[in-house]
Amino acid sequence: MNSKWTRRHVLGAGAAISAGRVFGGPARMFGQVGTSTGPVAATSAGKVRGYLDQRVHVFKGIPYGAGTAERRFMAPVKPKAWTGIRETVAFGPQAPQPIHQRDGRSAFAALDEESPVNSEDCLHLNVWTAGLKDGRKRPVMVYIHGGAYSSSSSNGPVYDGIRLVKRGDVVVVTLNHRLNLFGYLYLAELGGAEFADSGNVGQLDLILALQWVKDNIAEFGGDPSRVMIFGQSGGGAKCATLMAMPEAKGLFHRVVTMSGQQLTGTVPEHATATASAVLAELGLSKERLEDIRDPAKISMERLVSALWLGKYFGPVHDGRALPRDPFAPDAPAISAAVPMILGNTHDETRLLIGAADPSLFTLDWPKLPGRLEKYRQFLGSLKTADIVADYRRWYPEYSAGDVFFAVTTAFRSWHGMVIESERRAAQKGPTWIYEFDFKSPVDGGKWGAPHTIDIPFVFDNVEIAKGMTGGGADAQKVADQMSETLIAFAKTGDPNNTAIPKWPRFDTERRATMCWDVKSVVKDDPRGDERKLAATAVYVQPGT
Repeated sequence: MNSKWTRRHVLGAGAAISAGRVFGGPARMFGQVGTSTGPVAATSAGKVRGYLDQRVHVFKGIPYGAGTAERRFMAPVKPKAWTGIRETVAFGPQAPQPIHQRDGRSAFAALDEESPVNSEDCLHLNVWTAGLKDGRKRPVMVYIHGGAYSSSSSNGPVYDGIRLVKRGDVVVVTLNHRLNLFGYLYLAELGGAEFADSGNVGQLDLILALQWVKDNIAEFGGDPSRVMIFGQSGGGAKCATLMAMPEAKGLFHRVVTMSGQQLTGTVPEHATATASAVLAELGLSKERLEDIRDPAKISMERLVSALWLGKYFGPVHDGRALPRDPFAPDAPAISAAVPMILGNTHDETRLLIGAADPSLFTLDWPKLPGRLEKYRQFLGSLKTADIVADYRRWYPEYSAGDVFFAVTTAFRSWHGMVIESERRAAQKGPTWIYEFDFKSPVDGGKWGAPHTIDIPFVFDNVEIAKGMTGGGADAQKVADQMSETLIAFAKTGDPNNTAIPKWPRFDTERRATMCWDVKSVVKDDPRGDERKLAATAVYVQPGT
């Protein structure tokens, strides 16, 4: 993309930040061998050895499931037990995906490991903790990465858990799982019983990881009764989907979704049509469907090549693993009592859309209605000219480009979160809402507060990602507030703490919203005019 928001800048790479100093430990990349002097922990499958970094115990690449090549499109199983001590000092491989497409994924590419390794043996997780087997019961923060349901991994340095552990004495867990067609190709109606779970195996991987946490986290000083799942973008959507999955009930006790919502799953008819298109691309007939499960007949690389069809892959409302839509027609009853934080950034689409089309930043007024027409699916029956007129009345200082990004953010990115929060409020579930308002100073401030920017703030890693955050004192003030708040939420199920003003629960009368900034404030119904206008359009979950 034609800006400074490249992978290198977002990772904060360069001579001033060495990999050893920032990330520590004897090895960071997949495939390297650790020392024989690091801390050892016992898991249900065998012993693992990690390393110490700034007095934090770090374990990377712990298997929580067996390799998936032998169980393609089937529910995951636990890893085979091993003898001796397994070295876990390097990230495991990421789920299969087009590696050379990563720079085109804008924000997600910028947050990933520099040299990714694809493998169907991708069910690994990473743990950061201050103590092992010490009898302490620390809250556990399990992060689920974004990239829609199709790309990325948890192997990026921005997800490093050391600063959270040192700040709040929590246990941090990140993980990889099956994505795209490997995780969400719905073959149940084309094949036999072996494919019954195929549309949701990526979600079932997450459930297996949470089961691993339940069974093993006490060994790492964690409390299995205080597990918080949190995720950004697609990771937030995965969290929302888990809230409606019976097999996940009881495995997590707080939820945070950041710019990620999932109202509906894919209907089986659409998911079957997508699967048929994939089979046609692979040259497989229904009679030869079994071949897709055999790596000797259909290689991982060949399956990855089918992703260039551009099809959507995500959870399927299959009546089985996902027996209902995540948040439609209401919030799921099975997670009603689970405390939840939902939020979005003020300028989501400045990166989501603007990174791929820099001309939008210098858009003129005559072209604006036509450019908005490309997002007609989100605008309902509203006329673009009328929408533009409303925004010009509300924000006379906005340029045409500003209006484009504000409209697409409100209708495309924010609308789904508003609906989820309203459905939680109707359910009386404990819910808090935020809006991220801190504007990045990078590139003269053109990005505003865009999609993904809140990630380094909740991880307290703003210096690692200073190419995105700008770094410095102001960014750190925001990180102090956000990271302390997520730690408090993980500990108690209530986000309130001394670092922030009183944050009331959300209801549809007041609509109290925490607006994150250098000096964060609670506002009632911020951008209310935009919210009310977007509410007149019927929201359709993209891809479903």
